[in-house]
Amino acid sequence: MMKYNQGDIIKVNGYKNLLFAVVSKNAFIRATGMFHVCPVLPNVPAGPIHLPICGKKGEKGTVLCEQIKVIDPNVRSCSRVDLLAYDDIMNISDTLQGIFEYD
Repeated sequence: MMKYNQGDIIKVNGYKNLLFAVVSKNAFIRATGMFHVCPVLPNVPAGPIHLPICGKKGEKGTVLCEQIKVIDPNVRSCSRVDLLAYDDIMNISDTLQGIFEYD
């Protein structure tokens, strides 16, 4: 099985041509074998929780941080197509943390 890491941009079987950004910490991925993802959609305007990204290989889109999902790659086949820059990983992580922060 392929190892996935935070910041990978992946395709998930069953979601046609939709891309996802892996947002879980690597320690969580290694401990559980699963990971959280957010969809990456084209033609969505940027906003406070909609973050534009461009992968190192050129995949572009907007990460929808409120649409977080859990993927078990043992159940759904996945394939890595690109990788995010560390600045994008930090921006996404900060946004997700802000969504779940206490008041």
